Formats: sequence, structure tokens, C-alpha cells
Amino acid sequence: MSNLVPVAEALEALFALVAPLETEEVPLITAAGRVLAHDAVAARTQPPFAASAMDGYAVRAEDGAAGLTLDVVGESAAGHGWDGIVHPGQAVRIFTGAPVPEDAGTVVIQEDVTRSGDRITLVETTAPGANIRPEGNDFKIGDRMSAPRVLSPADVALAASMNLPMLSVYRRPRVALIATGDELVMPGETPAPDQIIASNSFGLKALFESAGAEVRLLPIAPDTSEGLAAVLDLAGDADMVVTIGGASVGDHDLVARVAGDLGLERAFYKIAMRPGKPLMCGRFGAALLIGLPGNPVSSMVCGTLFVVPALRALQGLPAEARAQRAGKLARPLGKNGPREHYMRAQLTWRDSIAWIDPAPRQDSGLMSVLALADCLLVRAPHADPAAEGADVAYIPL
Repeated sequence: MSNLVPVAEALEALFALVAPLETEEVPLITAAGRVLAHDAVAARTQPPFAASAMDGYAVRAEDGAAGLTLDVVGESAAGHGWDGIVHPGQAVRIFTGAPVPEDAGTVVIQEDVTRSGDRITLVETTAPGANIRPEGNDFKIGDRMSAPRVLSPADVALAASMNLPMLSVYRRPRVALIATGDELVMPGETPAPDQIIASNSFGLKALFESAGAEVRLLPIAPDTSEGLAAVLDLAGDADMVVTIGGASVGDHDLVARVAGDLGLERAFYKIAMRPGKPLMCGRFGAALLIGLPGNPVSSMVCGTLFVVPALRALQGLPAEARAQRAGKLARPLGKNGPREHYMRAQLTWRDSIAWIDPAPRQDSGLMSVLALADCLLVRAPHADPAAEGADVAYIPL
């Protein structure tokens, strides 16, 4: 096992090949899910005026005492403020979000008054400043929403409130995805007795797109040097080329040799992990090439642990491994082998503690098991047997 690269070392080598892509300006309406490249700077103060937080009556600060009777002299509504001055003994009917009139120092909620015609009587005392959102209470001109960050719906709403119609974001990484092997046919086709469906491509495409990439699914590459070279040539201007299968050592595993003939500068090959040992990475012209294993689970796990962090780094996010969290083991496990093991598992919460239940079957060909998993239980190389309730690390999926 001495020639296998530890996961942490492989990630370090991978990140050494990755630099953030260029930035672009996009309309706010399309910015959700993109990575903010430069701080968004507020062009407006919010609220831009002192605003009422409730429906009620705006009065002077000293006129909020129970028992006072006040004259209603106007009305302030959202989008239709009242531009007069509130004098002693006066009140202005006001609605939520409306500007608080000049010299009004508190808002008495409507439930705390009785009204007769144009006069109100306060039945409860309201403290000065109550029910008023001060000008700039949310943010002021020049305040910042920091980059880099994946823009959430709330971030987009904040940028809109800042009056920013455009945002600077990192360009989406372009990924060319290539499945290899004569045994593969596309979903919906009729496979020969010795063929299978190319499932990995679709799962990986969805995974990479969820990480912000633009993914092109290229034709299945046949098990010939010429055929694989022709498909690799279709990658064009991709920032990343991801191959599936063909990265092992069999007679029909051609990716390393063919890509090498085409200029691949290999950074590492074969990882001390399971599933996913036959993983390869290197510089392929202007692109990054990652050769994933062909086994369905292996390719999805390696895509999660290696490709997704690389895609995030290309978009200006921190170059870091998937975060591991602490939990408790839900069933006993035997001693682990010499490779770091990422076990498909299910997570349940009991008394605010994450309990991790590894699937009984961990074969790397079982996609049905992966589909039921919501986390990966991480076991260190040569880990001792673990009893139920032992501390474990896991990665949410």
C-alpha cells in the first residue's frame, strides 16, 4: 500500500492545480447560486427613513402616556408619507412600513387606543421610541455583503434592498464529462447481454451542477486509443475534464496512457481510500483532468470528495476538503483495513446527537445503497474495532 497517496495529500496536490476563474457581472435576477467575487456595497440606506413597525398612531415622545386624548391630524401609509409636523396633542394615523412624521417620537399600536371621530384616547402607556425602526437600522450606504460566498435567496434579497441590479461573480466552471467503455449504453437504449447502462454520467452531472458548474456530457468513449483521443478532443475549452472509468490497470483501461500521449502532466494516481482507489489527476493543457473510477459508488464518492471541492475553489471559495462532523456510531464495526474508508450511512438525531448507521453492504457497485445514504462515515486506516456509541466522523451528503 506504500504507493497509494493519502486522501489529504491528494487534495493538497489537487488544489495546487486550481486557481479561481475570471469574474463577470450578472443581473441580480440570475445571481442566485453564483459565487460573489467582490463585496456588494450598499447604494442605499435601509430603511431610508424612520419607519413604523406596527399599525397605529405616531405621536410625540411625551404624548405616549395612558389617558391622554389626542387629535388625529393626518395619515402616513407605505409609499404615501405625511409631510407635516406632529405638534403636542396631535397624532397621525400610521401603517406598517410608513415613514414616521417629523417630531413624532413613538408609535402607539392601534390596540392601545380608543378612537372617536378624529380623536383618540390612549388606554396604555407607550415608551418613547417604541414600534419605530430607525433610519439605517438594517444597513447604511457603504455597508458590505462580504465575498466570496454562494449567493443564497436571502443574499439576493439583501442585494436588491441595497439597490444593486448587477453583481460581480466568478464564472461557472466548464466541465466536460466523459464516460468510457464499450460496455456502456445510454439510458433508454437496449443493452446487449454484456452491456450496462451509463448511470455514473448522470449522477455526476447533477452533482457537479449542484456545485455551480456548467457540465457537457460528451459521447461515451470506446475502448480504443483512437476513440478515446477523439472524445477527449471534444472537451474544447473546458476548465475541467472528468473521465469515468478506464483509469485502472487493465488492458482496456486507457485514460492514463492516451491522456499522457496528449500532454497530461499527472499529479497523482491511486488513492489510499475505499471506495475509489483508482483516482487520477493532472494538468491537461489549460484544463484540469480528473480520472474517476468506473464503479458507480466509487465515482460518486470521489466526485463528492475531490471534484466538488475543486469546483468550489475554481469559483473563488476556500480550497478545502469537505468538512467532517462528529457523531456516534449506531452499530458496531470491525477493524478497518489499510485504506481510509468512506462508508455509506444514514444519519438520525437523538437528543441533539448525530447517530451514524453504516449500511451493512458497502460494495462499490451498489447504487441503491448510496441512494439511501445521507452521509459518509469516515474511518481512518487501520482503525480498531468500534463499539456502538463510539465517536465517529462523518460527511453529510
